[in-house]
Parts: sequence; C-alpha cells; structure tokens
Amino acid sequence: MSELIFQKDSYVKSFECKVIKVDMEENAVVLNRTAFYPGGGGQPCDNGVLETATDKYIVKKVKKKGSDIYHYIDGDLPKVDEICIGKLDWEHRYKLMRTHTAMHILCGVVWRDYKAQVTGGDMDCLKGRLDFEFENFDKELVDEIEIKINEEVKSARNISVNILGREEAFKIPDLIRTKINLLPEGIKEIRTVEIEGLDLQADGGTHVKNTEEVGKIKIVEYKSKGKINKRIYIELEE
Repeated sequence: MSELIFQKDSYVKSFECKVIKVDMEENAVVLNRTAFYPGGGGQPCDNGVLETATDKYIVKKVKKKGSDIYHYIDGDLPKVDEICIGKLDWEHRYKLMRTHTAMHILCGVVWRDYKAQVTGGDMDCLKGRLDFEFENFDKELVDEIEIKINEEVKSARNISVNILGREEAFKIPDLIRTKINLLPEGIKEIRTVEIEGLDLQADGGTHVKNTEEVGKIKIVEYKSKGKINKRIYIELEE
C-alpha cells in the first residue's frame, strides 16, 4: 500500500518517492508514497510531473485501481525502484481545494439551517453543483443561502482532518450527509473533515485550512430536478 500524503496534508506540493510498480499496458506507475489525489467524491484528480536525476515524466491522470494509486504517464515510463520527485500542478490543486471546501460550506449551511440532505454533486476548478432534498425552493431562499455561505467564509473557521476507526466515526451524529451512504462496509478507517463550528462529515478529498481561503462564493444558477430534488450551482472568484 502506498503512503497517501494528501490524506493528512493537502499542502504538500512536492515529495520524494520511489517507483514500486510499472504497468506497461496502462502506461502507469505506482509509487511508494504520493501526494497526487486520485479523484473521488466528485473531486477531479491531480496532475503534475515526476522528475528523476535525468528525466521528467508528465503525470496526466491519477486514478485508484484496486488497492493501488495509478499515475498515468504521457510517454516513456520510469523504471521500478527509480527515485523521483513528484511535483503537483499546484495552481490546479489549490483551486480544487478551495472549491471542495466551498461545497462543504454550502452543505453545512443547508444542513444546519434547513436540514436538507445532499442527493448528488460534482465539481471542477472554481465551480461546482450540489443537489439537495428541498421541497420549496425560490430565488429568495437561494439569495438567503448565498449570504449565509459567504458569512461563513468571512468567519475564518479553521478546518481539520482526522482519521478515525469506523466504530468511533459512526458515533458522530449526521456523519454522512448524502442521501445514500457511500462508505463500503469493508472500510475500517474513516477520514473526517471538520469546519470548526459548522460542519463535520466523512470525506476523502483535499481542503484548505481556513474558510477565508475560499474567497467569495457566488450562486450562479439553481433549478428543480424533481419534486424534492433541487440543484444549486456555485462559482468562486479567481
């Protein structure tokens, strides 16, 4: 199993690692440790480069395959046991961190004030959408939510990550905010992300350290996707 640096520290931009597996068919490598996020939970994967003493390899995609994290390379592959320096495309990663935290702020406010569960979501750099179980939904409510989520940004709430045993984690009320529990039974440890005083839920993605880093959040669109399924689209400033 590779050490997953991103699970404990989202701010690691470069790291030393060793190639422990090469898959010629997939044109991918597995590293003994990685800060590249493989995508999941609506958050896209990272990209960047692996550098050795003599070569540079473009990491165009990262994906979890079985128990391995595959780093897909554009072109020739490094060799097994080769020592590399992994370097993230930090601008891309940091935008995703800000966006993911913005989604949690939105989720936290909607759950706290309206008790609406999440039924779906997706995100990319500086934009995303979440679906909620709302029955009544109009512009006045959306405007109210936008004011509230930006108040949380300005509140400069700290954000922390913990990894708990499954039994301990599930003692936390409302740990799962999605309508469907997406955590498989076999997972023994649960990673939680807490926005101090607002939101605490199970999550595997990368986040900023403080809500202030998110910047202004704009609700750019909203629509009904069914009788009790409403969609909110957000965008962040550069």
